[in-house]
Amino acid sequence: MRTIAHLSDLHFGRVEPAVLEALRRRLKALAPDVVVVSGDLTQRARPREFREARAFLDGLPWPQVVVPGNHDVPLYNVLARLLSPLGRYQRIVSDELEPGFIDDEVAVLGVNTARAFMLKGGRVSAVQVEQLRRALSSLGGGRTKILVAHHPSKALEDCGADVVVSGHRHATRVSSGGRGKNSYLMIEAGTATSHRTREEPNAFNLLRIRPGRIAIEHYALRGGNFVRAGAASFSREALGWRRD
Repeated sequence: MRTIAHLSDLHFGRVEPAVLEALRRRLKALAPDVVVVSGDLTQRARPREFREARAFLDGLPWPQVVVPGNHDVPLYNVLARLLSPLGRYQRIVSDELEPGFIDDEVAVLGVNTARAFMLKGGRVSAVQVEQLRRALSSLGGGRTKILVAHHPSKALEDCGADVVVSGHRHATRVSSGGRGKNSYLMIEAGTATSHRTREEPNAFNLLRIRPGRIAIEHYALRGGNFVRAGAASFSREALGWRRD
């Protein structure tokens, strides 16, 4: 079994220190095999915000698969937005925009959906889709294949992944689609640390993955601690993923 902690929308520049500490405590106790962060590490892509995000990531379990989001592209610095939209991210957080982690049970691949000319939305190009198809098909069977992107995107549904995790909408959602070998789960996370919450408090997901089965635990901030607030499990059958 592999456990994957799925965080999203950190938004450094709009965080509360107490929430950061509560999240650190819970992740240390859960001891996930992999931590994934699906974008928006910062609020306004300022160097200070990236440094704070990098320091926070350094205190979390490893390995990690981290991708940028639209808030990690400068908004007000138009020149930087056009000439080097993710330059600060690459200098301070990671020079890899689409990192990955692969072992004998899971393959976790990052997808960069942030674009200079899109203020809020994101995009997956045809080139990215083809590269992902080739990468996932080359892995063969035996591994659960997971894509990590900031924006939920229908373009990722046909890449051959078993699971696509994302954020952006600051809300926890789980859905399934496709049929047979082309079936997939779409898992979205709320904001883990920002006080810019919407429909739910700060939250993150924990995926417990076995061959042909995924249990999703939802953790939410209550009374100063992240506690398990819900769970769902899915099994893979001939027609696709079925909720248990």
